[in-house]
Amino acid sequence: MARIASVAGHLSADQVVERIKGTVGFWRVQKWLVIYNLLVDPRPLMEVARHVGLAWQTVRNLVSRYNRLGPDVIEGPGKGGRRRAYMTLEEEVEFIEPFFERASTGKVATAMEIKRKLEKHLGHTVHKTTAYRLLKRHGWRKIVPRPSHVQADKAEQEEFKKNSRQR
Repeated sequence: MARIASVAGHLSADQVVERIKGTVGFWRVQKWLVIYNLLVDPRPLMEVARHVGLAWQTVRNLVSRYNRLGPDVIEGPGKGGRRRAYMTLEEEVEFIEPFFERASTGKVATAMEIKRKLEKHLGHTVHKTTAYRLLKRHGWRKIVPRPSHVQADKAEQEEFKKNSRQR
C-alpha cells in the first residue's frame, strides 16, 4: 500500500480556498488544488496526481517544497525571465543611451560598432546577433529607403528617357 501524503499546516483549508479564488493562472490554481486535496483528504500522491491531472513527480516535488518553504513556493515568480542575460534591462538602457543620443543628432551608429563596444564592456566576445537583439529589445530599428524600386527595369527607364517628349 502506498504511503499517505500530507502537507504542513502553513495554511488552513479555508485559507487555501481563498487563495485559489484569488489566484490568476491555470498552473498556480493546479498547485493550490494539490495542497487543498492533501489538506482535506490526505491520500497517496499517485491518487492526488490522477485527480488533479498532474504527474505524480510534479505533485511530489510541489508537496516537498511546500512543506519546506511554505506558501511562497506556489506564489513565487514562476517561469520565464532573463536568466542568461549579460546585463539587466537597466544596465542595457544605460549602455545604449549614448548611441541613441548620437543618432538623434544625425550621426550613424552601426550594429557592428555597438557590438564592439558591448564586447569591450563585457570583457569577452559575443555573437553579432546579440547586438541586434539588444537593439530590437530597446526599439531601435533602422529604416532606410531603397535606392531603386524592386521591380524597376533599367532598360525600360532608359528607353523612356530617350523617347519621352522634351519640354
